[in-house]
Amino acid sequence: MVNRMKVPGFDLVRLISTVFHPQPAERVGVFIDLANPQDVRGLKFLTNPKLTPQRIAYEVFYQGLLEHKAELPFAGVDFYAYEPTGGSNLDLPPTVVALDGKTLRLVEDILPHLNIVLYFSTFSATAPLTALAKKMGFRGATMHGCNETILRSGLAKDYDEVSVKAERFRQALTRSDDVVIEFETLGQKYRLTLELGLQEAQKSHGLCRTPGEIANLPAGEIYWVPTGAHGQFPMKLKVDGTLALMDVAGGRICNATLLRGNARTLEQALALFKSDPATGELGELGLGTQVLPVSGADIQDEKILGTMHVATGRDDHLGGPLDPTKFKDRKHATHEDILFAPHKTPEINLNGVWMHKDKKEVLLIKDYQPTEFVKQVAL
Repeated sequence: MVNRMKVPGFDLVRLISTVFHPQPAERVGVFIDLANPQDVRGLKFLTNPKLTPQRIAYEVFYQGLLEHKAELPFAGVDFYAYEPTGGSNLDLPPTVVALDGKTLRLVEDILPHLNIVLYFSTFSATAPLTALAKKMGFRGATMHGCNETILRSGLAKDYDEVSVKAERFRQALTRSDDVVIEFETLGQKYRLTLELGLQEAQKSHGLCRTPGEIANLPAGEIYWVPTGAHGQFPMKLKVDGTLALMDVAGGRICNATLLRGNARTLEQALALFKSDPATGELGELGLGTQVLPVSGADIQDEKILGTMHVATGRDDHLGGPLDPTKFKDRKHATHEDILFAPHKTPEINLNGVWMHKDKKEVLLIKDYQPTEFVKQVAL
């Protein structure tokens, strides 16, 4: 057996027990993505030091589940690799490779025999996995980008407590009319309004005990699928850090202006938004609910209290209407989080985030700090 990664403060038994309430007859599947899925055979992938989430999947979770099977009495635990999807929340490949090197069909051969799935990958698998879980009845968690900081902090939390706090925050913000965000960058201020239409706010709280549910871990977030959006917001493009001003109308990005950086990068992004309009749809507004350290991975950093994020594209896993059939090309059906946080977007300040509810305006975030109102309901 490979020497296991030891992470002080992380309790696998507590995490799995709390999140899933597992039963003795259930089977667990642990999944990773590899450029060459056959590298799972003989554990060849463990020789690559860059594959941190994949190593954690094997050494901490797969081996940990086997080691603690007396405390977590599963019927069995399996391990599989698949080819990277190439984008956030794109459809999963049809085949996976088992530890013995055998290629199997994901939907036909594997998922029908699993009750709980754990996905550790380069790109988020939350949306496609949610769609499959609803059809097939398994449950699970996605932990793309997982690293040791996340293990020691976000995944070391008591998720019963995280859930209670998230629900308290959700109750305070639910059935809002809209949220208005003021950004400041390069000496200019811009405002974006996200219309919420009095809908119930949703929560990412980590507990995943019902068949058909997929949790995104670490959890700790309140979110909505906006009913509309208008205004402008600065965006730092992931490719090379180019800074652009996005014009929003009718709920989606319709145009953009270069503020700083590479004009060609912006042209390519804007061309996609215009050629396949669903890619520019603002499909999520999220607010973090936890006090956590910066991990360098958005999966945790977007859950930090005082940060906010919007997302473009696919939103069916959040209860929205945009599934892959709504895109001109299924390869464009990504869900791309745009995180605003001091470490992520130091060029952009979050001057204020205001909620409008019951004919009142409430300030939620100022200069990336939660207000007293938020602290009272979230902490």
